[in-house]
Amino acid sequence: MSVAVVHSRALAGIDAPPVTVEVHLSSGGLPAFNLVGLPDAEVREARDRVRAAIQNARYEFPIRKITVNLAPADLPKDSGRFDLPIALGILAATGQIPRKALNHYEFAGELALTGELRAIRGALAMVLSARRDGRAFILPEVSAREAALVRDAIVHPAASLLAVCAHLSGQETLPTQATEIPDEDSLQIPDLSEVRGQHQAKRALEIAAAGQHSLLLVGAPGTGKSMLAQRLPGIMPPLSENEALATAAIASLSGRFSPEHWRRRPFRAPHHTASAVALVGGGSEPRPGEISLAHNGVLFLDELPEWNRAVLEVLREPLESGEIHISRAARQSLFPARFQLVAAMNPCPCGWQGHESGRCRCTPENIARYRSRVSGPLLDRIDLSLDVPSLPADALKLKRPPDPDAENSAAVRVRVTRAHKVQKARQGCANAHLTAAMLPRHIHIDADAETLLAQAMQKNFLSARAYHRVLRVARTIADLADMPNVTSAHIAEALGYRRFDRV
Repeated sequence: MSVAVVHSRALAGIDAPPVTVEVHLSSGGLPAFNLVGLPDAEVREARDRVRAAIQNARYEFPIRKITVNLAPADLPKDSGRFDLPIALGILAATGQIPRKALNHYEFAGELALTGELRAIRGALAMVLSARRDGRAFILPEVSAREAALVRDAIVHPAASLLAVCAHLSGQETLPTQATEIPDEDSLQIPDLSEVRGQHQAKRALEIAAAGQHSLLLVGAPGTGKSMLAQRLPGIMPPLSENEALATAAIASLSGRFSPEHWRRRPFRAPHHTASAVALVGGGSEPRPGEISLAHNGVLFLDELPEWNRAVLEVLREPLESGEIHISRAARQSLFPARFQLVAAMNPCPCGWQGHESGRCRCTPENIARYRSRVSGPLLDRIDLSLDVPSLPADALKLKRPPDPDAENSAAVRVRVTRAHKVQKARQGCANAHLTAAMLPRHIHIDADAETLLAQAMQKNFLSARAYHRVLRVARTIADLADMPNVTSAHIAEALGYRRFDRV
């Protein structure tokens, strides 16, 4: 029987469903090489790559009718990752390598015409799924390095088709890729102590990190809004192993993962000209967008009113649900998108409203039109919004003595991590992710705090969503203070961070 079966993986969103590569050789009919099973153009081109790679590896390419089936037939197959399993199936079907050895492994890799293996995207996501089935994975050397970060997974790096065949034939043994986890202390992360002044903004940043709240910074050009946003990942709690794997898997799907960034919270800062597809993901073969690449990290949107309003509106659902559904005519994919939104904007079109220089000449109509570019429903979903004032010249002197009240990121991160652990132990999630049904069970406020919040809701016409978000922020402030109940002081501070709700 001239049939060989090889195991591999496809990519469907964050998942990697198994694919069985079946190779059949027929002695009847004219020589041909047919690929079936919903292959796209990249997969169909494997015919020429595989033929040249087999011949250059000094194996015989059969002059027969070859049929390669990628099962299941209703699952679309893309990219060059199936080159290696197709080549191995042909060699096994012709008896040039043993068939039984193929059952213990899964394979993926793009072949060069010389037979060398090239890196593929999504290796980490594929190995995550293969680990559950108990098989080892053979991958190109570059891809194996990231895939080995999956605990208990057995990954063998290979440089070429010839090396894989030698391993399967028992002539040589491929090494097992060692897990290389970089030291977190070696990562160069911007430090909070580098930001001069801005104590209130730093306080808001700490609250946002502790409860995973969204944040909007409003201020004139050069006040430090971008600097503050870039330092948020450095004060956030460390990623757990499961969070780190999910974050790395998404980056691997886009082909942008680097093992040096393992357990480092992502910071994504797309330009304001980005499209909706670039932001949320999509394409004929759905790929993760910026909000998914920022999963478990920070999505920074600078110059918020300059963004296309229709693009910003697509953020509303992911901000609530923590995931994004990409639907196309033939494909539906689900990507996680539990990101922390940080946005920055100027107070007016020229940027200088309220500045002591008095240079702003914007009319009230121009200011209203500028701010209306960001919709009320989106602003209502932002937990903290505050002004970032300009600093006096004295605060920026190069030889100015250090501020005794300034803290570095490590000191702030200790408090944030402690508060985050309290939230996990109490309710199993960060305060920002508390549902309306969970609020009465985990947020206990005294009578004075309840009265203050009711008065603010009536005076400032707070929506029900804003009401709940104030409660969540107040709960985070209480956690940072290591207090079991929410007091009026916590409510008052939380209300102070609702800049656009004040009447």
